Amino acid sequence: MAEKKELSMDERIKKEFNRLKRIFKHIPKERKDTAISLMRNAAFMTATLDDLQDQINRKGYITEYQNGENQWGTKKSPEVDIYNVMIKNHMAVIKQLCDLLPDDSKKEATDELMEFVKGVAK
Repeated sequence: MAEKKELSMDERIKKEFNRLKRIFKHIPKERKDTAISLMRNAAFMTATLDDLQDQINRKGYITEYQNGENQWGTKKSPEVDIYNVMIKNHMAVIKQLCDLLPDDSKKEATDELMEFVKGVAK
């Protein structure tokens, strides 16, 4: 995690984009333009999700609010809402990328992505 802090957002996006290009290198040429666009979006979302996770870990899941002069309460933090929406979109983009692969390359890409996910979950 310390490495993430040292890299700028653009550097992290570029690093993730390059990683995705390696994973999805078997996408047919006629689908490459679509794949590149999806990979750019996925790389951005990955870096943003990392930042959101850090914010949620630091600030917590709950935030206090004031609604009027004497009305206070707690609610889910805005970062949690953004994270929940973005993680669903990220998974949809990754699925779209996997669907662009020829059948014989899908297992290899899926295995590599799962190894990455397992590493992040630790």
